[in-house]
Amino acid sequence: MKTPEGEAAPKDVFIARTKSFTRRVRDLNPSLEAQFELVRDDFVIEVPRGIGETTVAEDFRLDVEATFGRRAPLVVEIGSGRGEQVVAYAAEHPEFDFLAFEVWTPGVARLAVAGAKQGLTNIRVIEADAQQALPFLVEEGTVREVWTFFPDPWRKTRHHKRRIISAPFTPVVARLLEDGGVWRMATDWENYAQQMLEVMAAAPDFYLGDRDHSGQPIFSPRFEGRVETHFEKRGQEAGRPSWDIAALRVPRSTPEGVK
Repeated sequence: MKTPEGEAAPKDVFIARTKSFTRRVRDLNPSLEAQFELVRDDFVIEVPRGIGETTVAEDFRLDVEATFGRRAPLVVEIGSGRGEQVVAYAAEHPEFDFLAFEVWTPGVARLAVAGAKQGLTNIRVIEADAQQALPFLVEEGTVREVWTFFPDPWRKTRHHKRRIISAPFTPVVARLLEDGGVWRMATDWENYAQQMLEVMAAAPDFYLGDRDHSGQPIFSPRFEGRVETHFEKRGQEAGRPSWDIAALRVPRSTPEGVK
């Protein structure tokens, strides 16, 4: 990669996840752009950037209570797409706050406009790569649920290492979740679903409560709050069913001497 001056980019430029979540920018249509500009400040959290346009500066910490103006259970959505899921659920559950991560600018715009039309005040979105930002952005043990619905499947075998549901990412989500919190995920790619199940079954910080008669982990029933989004409909049209997993954050160890 080259800088505008033609010099080699610094070695610490964050590129591992931008291979999976490169900022996908295209011009917004005039109507959407005009609507987005009116409501952007109500939904989009402007963050200081690190090295790379989809990164967050590593010394930045998000004050969630100040951001929402209250203290409420927090749900983090990784990859909100067009915002269909988070907007629908937030409208039904005003008692929760929702922090979404998305790097697709038209998706961020659609989320904000849809949320504004419903008068929602409990959603914020950060235009950044969640895997880079979440290890430090939000305080440990303060998230009730994490959602990762229909992440990029990286279909080619040689690209599977780019999938976000992986062993190295489980401690990041475990750090965020409160004891007993839930990581909900779904996909319509069968080999990714199997990978998710294997990863979560092996993750020491999580417990898969859904098991068969022999105690082996199995897929979960569809999360009742998960709506049928544009992306899921496309999968159904292609003949792909969906699989859900709900993994519970196991309690943290009790400090020595504390009962």
